[in-house]
Amino acid sequence: MSGMPATEFILVRHGETVWHAENRYAGRADVALTERGRRQADELGTWAEGQRIDAVYTSPLSRARRTAEPAARALGLELHEDARLLELDFGRGEGLNLAEMREAFPEELAKFVLRPVTDHLPGGNDPRKAARAARVLLEEIAAEHPGGRVLVVAHNALYRVLLCELLGIGLDEYRRVFPVLDNGTLTEVRIGHGQASLIRFNAPYGPGK
Repeated sequence: MSGMPATEFILVRHGETVWHAENRYAGRADVALTERGRRQADELGTWAEGQRIDAVYTSPLSRARRTAEPAARALGLELHEDARLLELDFGRGEGLNLAEMREAFPEELAKFVLRPVTDHLPGGNDPRKAARAARVLLEEIAAEHPGGRVLVVAHNALYRVLLCELLGIGLDEYRRVFPVLDNGTLTEVRIGHGQASLIRFNAPYGPGK
């Protein structure tokens, strides 16, 4: 892949869901978008019109797929689903906020706060494996679209550990290095020549942006 032109990835976090108002951890649960989240999906479709984008990929979860659909329609492109874009599995933390986790498993939560990958939430999947799988997917897509631009719609925690994986940052640092990734924002990464570069992070795409 080192001899091919670099591929640009536009990584979009899905729109707002019904759990965000209560700061509940939404991992593999298929949580619906709010009205604002649906509006963010439509704004992504408006933004995509006129963009040069060669492919659109999404997590299979409905909150990501529903966010990606207007853009795929606007571009006249097939929407590709891939399970390697699923959000991290938060195990016993799924559907809970931090106060509820502190009540349910205080010792495990304290470890998670300090080392969120090494000591990930009890019962959840290994973020290191998820980050590696997502990186391999992006490398496969880059090989199919050398010099292209690809839109990807997926999830908060997955994106942050993936960015650390791509940029050579220790994955336990993802909450410190990338503390906020808002719903309905885009992050741009360039992959090619055996390396990755971060072009933009947490940038709005809504009206007037």
